[in-house]
Amino acid sequence: MTSSPQFPLELDAQLCFALYSTSLAMTKTYKPLLDKVGLTYPQYLTMLVLWESDDLTVKQMAERLSLDSATMTPLLKRLEAQGYVKRVRGIEDERQVHIRLTDAGRALKHAIRDIPGEIYCAAGSDADRLIKLRDDLVQLRASLMEHNQT
Repeated sequence: MTSSPQFPLELDAQLCFALYSTSLAMTKTYKPLLDKVGLTYPQYLTMLVLWESDDLTVKQMAERLSLDSATMTPLLKRLEAQGYVKRVRGIEDERQVHIRLTDAGRALKHAIRDIPGEIYCAAGSDADRLIKLRDDLVQLRASLMEHNQT
């Protein structure tokens, strides 16, 4: 089988590499902004989930972030040590651990409210184009996830 001229077997022609290297660049761009408030990028994403919907189980959060529960546990322990969240055993099922924002966790949202705008500026493109790109990436992720379930 020969490779298609549309999809040559070269690094820069690979969609996966474009996504991977862009993800690394994005994380690197976030780092100095998040360092100011003592958060890592995964912790930032976790806080975004909690600001949208407080009092979730570890399982619900892991699903929302496309992570496994084993990855979430140390991340949440660090956020708890920083005073941003508290872990509470479920009343009906003590095996479930619920994550709740503390007052400090809610206040942190105000402290980092400008980060998304700074990232959009760093991307060097107009907002409409970046929103379209984000929407296209969301669709790509959904298609790949659907493909992987079959």
